[in-house]
Amino acid sequence: MSLLAIEGVSRRFGGLLAVNDVSFTVEAGEIVSVIGPNGAGKSTLFKLIAGFLRPTAGRILLDGNRIDGLRPHAIAARGLVRTFQETTVFREMSALENVVVAHHLRRRGSILTELLATPGVRSEQANFVADAREILARLGLAGLEDERARNLPHGHLRALGIAMALAVRPRVVLLDEPFAGMNSEETARAVEIVRGIRAGGVTVVLVEHDMGAVMRISDRIIVLNFGTLIASGPPEAIQQDETVIDAYLGRADEIATL
Repeated sequence: MSLLAIEGVSRRFGGLLAVNDVSFTVEAGEIVSVIGPNGAGKSTLFKLIAGFLRPTAGRILLDGNRIDGLRPHAIAARGLVRTFQETTVFREMSALENVVVAHHLRRRGSILTELLATPGVRSEQANFVADAREILARLGLAGLEDERARNLPHGHLRALGIAMALAVRPRVVLLDEPFAGMNSEETARAVEIVRGIRAGGVTVVLVEHDMGAVMRISDRIIVLNFGTLIASGPPEAIQQDETVIDAYLGRADEIATL
């Protein structure tokens, strides 16, 4: 059984079919990239998987159990999390505080026990802080725990969003353009972060336009065009797929030699 299965998923907005009968699976331990031109349906597909939208048709399964129709926090509690975007990072909080806040999706106490600050709550909070420090260190943010998020450079801010997602202890993490706006050095660092996430036992699905990074990092690539899946396979096959070349990659020499 696949860890994540997208089965005949469609999403219609009035007369627009943004995602059209898309099916694919993701196996545990894979890094799978979803690519395609602007307007291909990538972001809509991510919102469907993470619970921010409901499919018009089809099913989404995690470990064989349907998650389509569940709210995002319920899907996150089952082990699938979409990365926090820059707009959802608490910019006036420190990096450490942001990750600690994200841990609270896993809290076991009730609101009353939180207010009373029982020994169990205090112990759990201490564990959250220790875990947050470890996650930040793993993502190259050691020494920046007390820095306010608004002061972090672009690459570190992206890493903080990933750290917040990892605080939930997901089995699957959806990364939305993790390399966008980065220079080559930042991209190389981010690629290693993503590989480190997989090495830590988390399956990765990402949407990305940086084809150099996608070709280096992906086990498999899913290609969308006008909401329809037009190709699926390992990077070397996708680079040679005539349909993908015509729809998206083009015939630039640098793509052929990635």
